[in-house]
Amino acid sequence: MNNTSNMDKIKILWTDDEIELLKPHILFLEGKGYEVLTARSGDEAVDVVKENNGLSAVLLDENMPGISGLDALLKIKQVNNDLPVIMITKSEEEHIMDDAIGGKIADYLIKPVNPSQILLALKKALDNRRLVSEKTNTDYRKEFGNIGMSINGNPNWEEWAEIYKKIIYWELEMDQLQDKSMLEVLHMQKSDANNQFFKFIEKNYISWLNGKNPNPPTMSHTLVKNKFMKELDSDETVFFVLIDNLRYDQWKIIQPLLQEYYRTETEETYFSILPTATQYARNAIFSGLMPGEIAKRFPDKWLDDEEEGGKNMNEEFFMQAQMKRLGKDFKMSYTKITNFQAGKKLADNISNLLQNKLNVIVYNFVDMLSHARTEMEVIRELAENEAAYRGITYSWFEHSPLFDILKQLAGKKIKLVITTDHGTVHVKEPTKILGDRNVNTNLRYKQGKALDYNPREVFEIKNPGDAFLPVQHPSSRFVFAREDRFFAYPNNFNHYVSYYKNTFQHGGVSLEEIIIPYIVLLPK
Repeated sequence: MNNTSNMDKIKILWTDDEIELLKPHILFLEGKGYEVLTARSGDEAVDVVKENNGLSAVLLDENMPGISGLDALLKIKQVNNDLPVIMITKSEEEHIMDDAIGGKIADYLIKPVNPSQILLALKKALDNRRLVSEKTNTDYRKEFGNIGMSINGNPNWEEWAEIYKKIIYWELEMDQLQDKSMLEVLHMQKSDANNQFFKFIEKNYISWLNGKNPNPPTMSHTLVKNKFMKELDSDETVFFVLIDNLRYDQWKIIQPLLQEYYRTETEETYFSILPTATQYARNAIFSGLMPGEIAKRFPDKWLDDEEEGGKNMNEEFFMQAQMKRLGKDFKMSYTKITNFQAGKKLADNISNLLQNKLNVIVYNFVDMLSHARTEMEVIRELAENEAAYRGITYSWFEHSPLFDILKQLAGKKIKLVITTDHGTVHVKEPTKILGDRNVNTNLRYKQGKALDYNPREVFEIKNPGDAFLPVQHPSSRFVFAREDRFFAYPNNFNHYVSYYKNTFQHGGVSLEEIIIPYIVLLPK
């Protein structure tokens, strides 16, 4: 005898015009702890759903007098869209299955059904999230040790990229779960990874740039030469879309939206240079030069941090100069999108770009989002953590002119490259620093001639020339915040910290800022 009380029973509704013939099935389910309400028509089923907020699932016959099961399904979903509905029918006609699936049914059963089939369908509908959650947590527990050994096993840059991808994989998996019990463990492991990654960058960064390391990663200034040039050897028109501030996890979030239209030819990562800031990293991409080299070769095109004016006004010039240097002579365009209206205008005129061999599009939304996350209270509340930040990115992209543009291009003979210049990191801990009034305002890197800080809390480059950075003053130096830290001045320290803590910043050293996506897509 089942001792489960009515308070503990799972309440379901079974709708069938011959419900009396299903009494043995109902008794079986009641013996398994379910409370079974019944209805004999679609209209009655809709009324029962309206009157019972505690329903967990609906079993719905497709062929009944009055409104059909499909019509009842629509009305039930209008009352409670999250209520799982299991369709039961005698028909195997494909269009009925398609309509039912399109109506977001939880499962589909063909008559005659036996009690075990019903029980299994209910368990799938009601316990699926719990079972998936338990399996995901169990699988991560198994993987935890492997990732930990990789982090502490002196990984090279290729292995660091794989470690970061694994961490993001598990983070995205846990985003889908109601049970977040293992998420704190994952965050601790990610923090440990960032701690070790900081030491890795501190040890190897300069040697990558000065040629002393024979196997450096592709970085901002070598991205076009090492990865992108081969795409230009194809017959297709090439679109190079740089979405500012797009982290690898944000790419993985929007990737499913593009899979309907494109197949992935290449999914790789590369390393942003330091500072992981637009002025430095993006200019390095388009010029194929490090910032210090840009300042020397094109002094009229480079503005230092202390100088007034836009720091990314010459990207088209830099890209054209790099193409010429690499022996490419073809028609190209450059478009920078900084607001919704400009995006719509480009979407309306995208066909005009198909006559060019290369079209560069810089899309600034994610960068604006990260700054809005700091400046606008509503965004601070909407994007309070990593998962919410990813969610806003998905929502923006789904409804953006950029997605409209990419859907249009999917019907053309083109090759699409999506990449970024750097990522952002969710900052939590302040690092005190002192500087004069000429020190730049970025929260993740500082450069100047009068800096005072704890050297153990930063990656310091005392001679900017060693990192191919511009030398503004003879005593200038650069310092970069580590892991999830941000720079704060002792004056008005508490106010400063409360304002910027838990915001998304860039410019420093973290997995999120440095290891970033490079994607090549072809239309399906």
